[in-house]
Parts: sequence; structure tokens; C-alpha cells
Amino acid sequence: MLRHLFDFPGAAVLQNLHPLVVHFPLAFLLGATALYLAAALARRENWAWVALWMLALGALSATAAIRTGLAAGTSVMVAPAVRARILLQHEHLMLTAWGLSLGLLGWAILAPPMPRRGALAFLALLLLMAGVLVKGADYGAWMVFGYNAGGSLPQPIEFSS
Repeated sequence: MLRHLFDFPGAAVLQNLHPLVVHFPLAFLLGATALYLAAALARRENWAWVALWMLALGALSATAAIRTGLAAGTSVMVAPAVRARILLQHEHLMLTAWGLSLGLLGWAILAPPMPRRGALAFLALLLLMAGVLVKGADYGAWMVFGYNAGGSLPQPIEFSS
């Protein structure tokens, strides 16, 4: 029983570390966006402080996701058409979302926890970043679930007892 606690069969078949880190920026950046919007609507500065920390953690974890994703891009075993039509779109969208997150973080740090001047533009850019992030994540999911781009198991997967 204890042996199963330290057995990670899912991680053992990964081609790279990217799938292990991508969920953190998604959660932090989308959470920061929602919390900044709620803080602005409710006029709660303490919520904006939490959103700033979430934005910082999101941008930091996005850096790890970008690094592992770019390193994985050349080794992911997908057809050339999938690489051209899906992988490259995923990369461009995620690099854009990452750049927006870094820019927004810099802006928020200069006027913590949320800029008062240009607050509407700041919130609009957060929404843009969230939209680009979701679209990019959709391309990533399409590769993984549509074309088995994340693992090395054959299709269809056979399970044994």
C-alpha cells in the first residue's frame, strides 16, 4: 500500500515537465483577474492586495511554464501539421499572455495594489490577458487530448489489472 504512495505512473510517461507546471499560471492569473475585478467593483483594497500577489505568482509560474514549454516544443512528438497549426498558435498566445502578465505586474507594482490612474485600462488589459491565456490553453488542450502531445503511451491505451 505504501509503495503506491510514492509511485507516479502518470509522471513516468511524460515527455517533459511542461504539463506539471502549466496549471499554476492558469489558476493564479485567472484568479488575479477575477479578484482584481471584484476588488474594483466592491472597492475593497485588501482584495486588490491579494490579487497583486496572485498576479505576481502567476507571472512567476508563467515564466516556468514558458521555459518548460519552449524546451518541450522541439521534442513533442506530433505531426508537422499539428505543430504548424496548433503548437505554434499555442506558443504565440502563451508568450503574449506571459508578456501581458509581466507588464501588468510591473504596472501594479508601481502603483500598488492596483493603479488608480488608468484603472479601467488596467482591468481591460487583465481581461485581454485572461482571454489570450484561455485561448492559448485551449490550443494546448487540443494538442494533448486530440493528438496525445503530452505522453508517450500508445493509442488506444490498454489497461491491465
